[in-house]
Amino acid sequence: MRHLRFPLFRRIAATSLLRRQLCHPETVPDRICKQWRAASAALTRHVQDLSGPEQRLLNKLYTGLIGGHRASLAESITLVETQHPRKKELAQVMLQKVLAYRREQENCNGGKPVSFRVGLSGPPGAGKSSFIEVVGKMLTGRGHKVSVLAVDPSSCTTGGSLMGDKTRMTELSRDMNAFIRPSPTSGTLGGVTRTTNEAVVLCEAAGYDVVLVETVGVGQSEFAVADMVDMFVLLIPPAGGDELQGIKRGIIERADLVVVTKSDGDLLVPARRIQAEYTSAMKLLRRQSKSWNPKVVRASSHSAEGIAEVWAEMQSYQSAMLASGELQDRRRAQQKIWMWTLIQENVLAHFRHHPAVREALPHLEEKVTQGDISPGLASDLLLKAFLSSSSYSAEEYGQS
Repeated sequence: MRHLRFPLFRRIAATSLLRRQLCHPETVPDRICKQWRAASAALTRHVQDLSGPEQRLLNKLYTGLIGGHRASLAESITLVETQHPRKKELAQVMLQKVLAYRREQENCNGGKPVSFRVGLSGPPGAGKSSFIEVVGKMLTGRGHKVSVLAVDPSSCTTGGSLMGDKTRMTELSRDMNAFIRPSPTSGTLGGVTRTTNEAVVLCEAAGYDVVLVETVGVGQSEFAVADMVDMFVLLIPPAGGDELQGIKRGIIERADLVVVTKSDGDLLVPARRIQAEYTSAMKLLRRQSKSWNPKVVRASSHSAEGIAEVWAEMQSYQSAMLASGELQDRRRAQQKIWMWTLIQENVLAHFRHHPAVREALPHLEEKVTQGDISPGLASDLLLKAFLSSSSYSAEEYGQS
């Protein structure tokens, strides 16, 4: 049984240099072109190399997935999350079939996406899980199918999820038109797993027309999730100190909608004040879209006040972005961003596990910690050690 081979990815030493070459097709070496075509052909041939049990498994998962079975969706996400080499190959075959199915759906829909992806985040204590449960129940009551991908921080000991968002959305988890999937970050930088994007695609294939992605909290995860959703919503609590200083400006700039949560009871007055402050502050920020001005609204998950208005704003955003074509353009740009994100992860993993690098790394790390050499020089030496034992020379990458 043949396995997929991706020599292009295994031999990349400097991602930025490869990016420069691929951005200018006339400079791409013939060898890279041949390797790329070989990798694409290998993926096509791989379907014929499946064993009987593997073929039956994929057919069963795919049929159940597009049939809207939650169990098949859960198994499919587990398959794309695996680190087992062979199962990762099966996952890619599965994803290719799903992508083809989604293209057919979008063609029947006039080229427009058949789902609405919303990223939700905010500082701890903002009430993200409660907000998602109330919104989710409202949407399922209106005939929508809602999937929630809750990215949880992971335990350093067991690798499992710590927050258990599924147990905190008890009502929504029992709804047959909802699907909740907690995903441990497993140490992934930014708090968004590398397979979250694939999980979104699988949820869409299963018929979920609203996909909510909840991130860990304020930090780099916001920038990661903003690159995989149609709309990024920032949830902030009405009390907790100097909010405008506590939340980074860069995160606010990425927000398409800001929701002041817990706007009820004794917190109603502070919520109104925070709404006014953020409304004034966001007028000074540069617009991300020509079709939409970010807004600040209030809502209460406890009383459900303002929840319908929040969804109305989300729908207004979706309609405006679809009409202008910006939503479709954003999705196409996001696909390229995630391709390069995965390339960087794969290249770094291959670099760290390369025999020449592993041999030189302990000695160079000791020299750096003792102050004998600079970190920059150590990285240059490691890169040269990598290139000297690889098929590509440093000169081919424009290095001395």
